[in-house]
Amino acid sequence: MRAIEDHYHYRVIARALALIDAAPAPGPSLEELAAALGMSAAHFQKVFSAWVGVSPKRYQQYLTLDHARALIAKRLPLDAVADLAGLSGTGRLHDLFLRWEAMSPGEYAQGGAGLEIRYGSFASPFGEVVAMGTERGLCGLAFAAEVGAQAAFADLARRWPAARLAPAPEAIAHWVEAALAQRGEAALHLIGAPFQIKVWEALLSIPSGQVTTYGDIAGAIGAPRALRAVGTAVGRNPLAFVIPCHRALRKSGAMGGYHWGLPVKRAMLAWESARAEAVPGRLART
Repeated sequence: MRAIEDHYHYRVIARALALIDAAPAPGPSLEELAAALGMSAAHFQKVFSAWVGVSPKRYQQYLTLDHARALIAKRLPLDAVADLAGLSGTGRLHDLFLRWEAMSPGEYAQGGAGLEIRYGSFASPFGEVVAMGTERGLCGLAFAAEVGAQAAFADLARRWPAARLAPAPEAIAHWVEAALAQRGEAALHLIGAPFQIKVWEALLSIPSGQVTTYGDIAGAIGAPRALRAVGTAVGRNPLAFVIPCHRALRKSGAMGGYHWGLPVKRAMLAWESARAEAVPGRLART
C-alpha cells in the first residue's frame, strides 16, 4: 500500500490517530471517529484498516499500559548489539534500508562548520515533521505536533551552531518519505558523541513492533550502570522515529519521557504494533 504517496488517506489517518490518542478510555467508537472525519463508518473502517493494518478498535488496545507491559515481557534481547563493529555500517531494518555514517569527533566538535544543511516540513502519520539533512543523509527529524514547528526547528538547528541552514525540502524529501513509510532507502548522517552513537545503534537494532528497556540498552553497550547517561542519549536522539527512541520503555512498562511528547510516542508504538500484527513475519531480522 502506497500510504506515503496517498496524501488524502495519510492526512485522514494522522487525524484519526490524534483523535484516538486524545480521547479518554475506552476511546471513541467507530461511528464517532467516522463522523469527526466526515466519512461513513464503513469507508473509514476500510481506509483505517488498509493503512494501519488493524481496525480502529484493535488499534486503541495498543495504546494501553497493559500492551506496553506485554511488549516488555517478550522484548527482543539486545545482546547482538555488543557485536556491532565500529560506528558506521550498513543495515537493513524490515523493508527500509538504512545507510548510516557517524561524524568524526573533530567534525562533531566543530558544530557543523563548513556544512550546508537543507531543511523542510513534511506530513507524517504522527503530525508535522521538521527534517534536516546534509549531502550525506538525514541529520535531524523532529515531530512538531506537541511542541510546535518553531520549537522543533530550533531544537534541531541548535545542534549545528556553525552550519549554514537552507530551506530545500525537495533535496531531502526522498529520504524523509522512505524513513516515514519504512520502505526504500534512507541515508543517515548521525551527529553525536561516541557514547550517544552507541546508544543510537542499539536502538536501531530493535525491530518495529518490539520494545526494550533503558537497562537493557545500557547492558548491551557494555555500560550496565549508566542508566541515566543512556536515558540522556536516548532523549538527545536527533532522528526521531528513524532511530527508534520511542521503543525504549521503563522496566515497569511505563512510557517514561519522550522529547517530542508522550502522545506521539504512544501513537508510534501502537501504529508499529498494528503493522507488525498485520504482516506475518515482519519482526524477523533481515
